[in-house]
Amino acid sequence: MPGSPVQPSLAGPGAREGAIARRFRELAERGELGLIAYLTAGDPTLEGSEEIVLAAAEAGADVIELGVPFSDPLADGPMIQRASERALRSGATLARVLELATRLRARTEVPLVVFSYFNPLLQMGLEQFAAAAARTGIDGVLATDLTCEESEDYRRILRSHHLDTIFLGAPTSTEARLARIAECSSGFVYLISRTGVTGTRDSLPEELPDLVRRVRRFTQLPVAVGFGISLPEHLSALGGIADAVVVGSALVAEVERAVQAGSGSSAAALAVAKRIRLLKDAARRSGVSGRK
Repeated sequence: MPGSPVQPSLAGPGAREGAIARRFRELAERGELGLIAYLTAGDPTLEGSEEIVLAAAEAGADVIELGVPFSDPLADGPMIQRASERALRSGATLARVLELATRLRARTEVPLVVFSYFNPLLQMGLEQFAAAAARTGIDGVLATDLTCEESEDYRRILRSHHLDTIFLGAPTSTEARLARIAECSSGFVYLISRTGVTGTRDSLPEELPDLVRRVRRFTQLPVAVGFGISLPEHLSALGGIADAVVVGSALVAEVERAVQAGSGSSAAALAVAKRIRLLKDAARRSGVSGRK
């Protein structure tokens, strides 16, 4: 069983320091837990998404995942499923999400990650997608349902365009699989906190610290924990354990509440920013992992 890291640096094997690695280095230097915000692109509209994402960046999100809406999600809970439905009705597509990224990049330096199922990327064509993503200012890609074993061409093409390839680890992952996930990843490793789909939870699994330690046996990359993270006390519990948390459903819920109230994108942006500031305050107090 391998016991030494397979990644020599935060930037990944043989890679230059990209925007994501640089952001995590800055967070480590400040001793600060990172906050990664997931938002469904196109919810409630593409124009509204632009306002909401920029508000999230200004409020303190360290990395922003742009969720590409998909009609047949496997990992998304009801909240993000409904957001995808709204986004699809508003005309959001992968190409339009990349156009959105161009507009965002002109106004913010926060690292941007495309968060998608693999089918939209494959339908566009991996080379075309990677070139367009790099051109628009995307920094990394997470294809949620793509396994490491089937990712060789994907990783080669994306990394040739200096895009980080982020993969998911799970509580059910074996030691050998965690080692493979670490080997295929750059930027950071996204660790799912629990089995099941996305959604807010009141508490974190008791075994989560041990799961993070298992992953660290195989990588020096930052470890971000997601699924069920929604409250300041969650961040307090993960301080000194993880390098970042991923918050998604709790932010999407703020958008949904604004939509249901008929308040518009500006109200959604204000609500998302307020939630992020609350969480980021907790992140600053929580500290960062000592990588042990």
